[in-house]
Formats: sequence, structure tokens, C-alpha cells
Amino acid sequence: MHPVIRDWQTEDLPEMIRIWNQVVDEGDSFPQEEFLTMESGQAFFSSQTRTRVAQIRENGHLAGLYILHPNNVGRCAHIGNASYGVDRNLRGLGTGRLLVLDSLREASECGFSILQFNAVVTTNLAARRLYEQLGFVSLGTIPGGFRKKDGTMADIMLYYISL
Repeated sequence: MHPVIRDWQTEDLPEMIRIWNQVVDEGDSFPQEEFLTMESGQAFFSSQTRTRVAQIRENGHLAGLYILHPNNVGRCAHIGNASYGVDRNLRGLGTGRLLVLDSLREASECGFSILQFNAVVTTNLAARRLYEQLGFVSLGTIPGGFRKKDGTMADIMLYYISL
């Protein structure tokens, strides 16, 4: 599998929404609880500073996506934030790494000087390992900062990297 990272297009919406909703439904990494519809997905992905997808060259399907936007406003608007989703059937093949690396380049191009993640669930070991391999710094842990789908609480970590 050889994905290419590119800007999203309207015709990608059904697959983007399917991948996003997969992650939401798993309930162990995204804070969202509501599923995207075609209408809300169009509005959501359009409102981001950047939304990019990983398209598999061999079959044209999407393997994953990310969104990039300011982490805050005004005097903190130079800090970006991103979220990544990879199709559950295609995880572990390097798509997440490609998405994160692309988001770092795009974040810099958009004028962000820092990329910060506010709530990386400590049990999301693959994401934590990837971020740390790429040079993200952990700022600490918030005990019980995330309510999983099953109602249990998990700790979250904050990460950042200077661009």
C-alpha cells in the first residue's frame, strides 16, 4: 500500500466521514461523541485550516485523514492543533506517520510555529510512540481527563513540537 497525501475533495466526504465516525465510535481517542453526517461533515472539514487525506494509489480508497486548525485564538493563534484518523483495517502500515509528517509541513506553511495536542489518551500507545519518535515533547498528564465509550476514565497527555 502506497498512500499519497493530498487536499480533500467533496467526493471524498463519504469515506472521510466513515473513517472519522469509526474513530468516534471506538470511543478511546477522539473526544467527540456525535457522528458526522454528510451535512455536518462538509461543514466540519471545510472549516479547518487544512484537511488532508491519505489516498491509496493502488485502489483510490482513503486510508486516513487529518484536520489542522489553530489551537486557540489571538495571542495563541500561532499554535496549531491536529487530529488524525486512520481506517481501522489499515492501521499499523505507516499511514499515521505519513499524515503526521505532512501535517508538520502544512502547519509550518500555514504560519503555525508550534503544534500542540491537548488530549492524547495514555492508552493510545501507537500514537504516543509515533509522536515521541517524531520529536514531540510530553508536557504532562491529566489524571482522568478522558471518558472512554465504556464510561471508564483514562489519563490524557499533552504534547507539543516546535516547527
